[in-house]
Amino acid sequence: MIQPLASIHPDAVIGKNVTVDPFTVIHNDVVIGDDSWIGSNVTIMPGARIGKKCRIFPGAVISSIPQDLKFSGEHTTAEIGDGTTIRECVTFNRGTKMSGKTSIGKNGLLMAYAHVAHDCIIGDNVIMANCVNLAGHVEIEDHAILEGVVAVQQFVRIGAHAFITGGSLVRKNVPPYVKAAREPLGYAGINAVGLRRRKFSADAIRIIEDTYRILFIRENNVSRALEMIRSEIQASPERDSIIQFVLNSPKGIMKGYGQAEAEEEEVR
Repeated sequence: MIQPLASIHPDAVIGKNVTVDPFTVIHNDVVIGDDSWIGSNVTIMPGARIGKKCRIFPGAVISSIPQDLKFSGEHTTAEIGDGTTIRECVTFNRGTKMSGKTSIGKNGLLMAYAHVAHDCIIGDNVIMANCVNLAGHVEIEDHAILEGVVAVQQFVRIGAHAFITGGSLVRKNVPPYVKAAREPLGYAGINAVGLRRRKFSADAIRIIEDTYRILFIRENNVSRALEMIRSEIQASPERDSIIQFVLNSPKGIMKGYGQAEAEEEEVR
């Protein structure tokens, strides 16, 4: 299954039933899991750790060194989980000494021309559409979806099951379960369609919606909103995960709908 026109370093570890198409270059210190397919003209550089049943399409560059002037050649990795698909011309940089790795979990999809910078940590079942760009140290939790041409600033976190509309600039943390849209980025409702597809119950969706109504619609500040959520919304895994996400966002979260519009008017 290894084409003779592919160049594979003798120290690379290639699993069983792996296909490597012509004109692909695989360097040393690379591990590729069983049943993966590597298309033509792919470059896989030292530090790559690719899981089982992955697909990497032509033109992708995996585990290139960080575009970070502080990088000094330390040994780090770029890790891709089982079942993940990397489409054409994706660039996926390895980590720096700050965290040691860049990673994406299982069953992800990175569409054409997406860029994942150093030290990003991406969860399972994440979809990044065409031309999404992540700066360094971005964290994206499970089942999040970023539509095309989204740009994410460094050190931003995006919560589980969040949906970010195309062309958005993400400068603040985006809590779980929401839809985020407009400029500046703000709350545009909960990701109800995605939650139903993933079998969230009607009660769970109602709790999420009621929680965000307090946080984003009623014009409370964050500390007052958290007090009201604790007192008015029944405890649940969804409610508690939202509270924890907000508490763990010392640089702030995106604005509510009205707040985002007001900020835009002030700038004008």
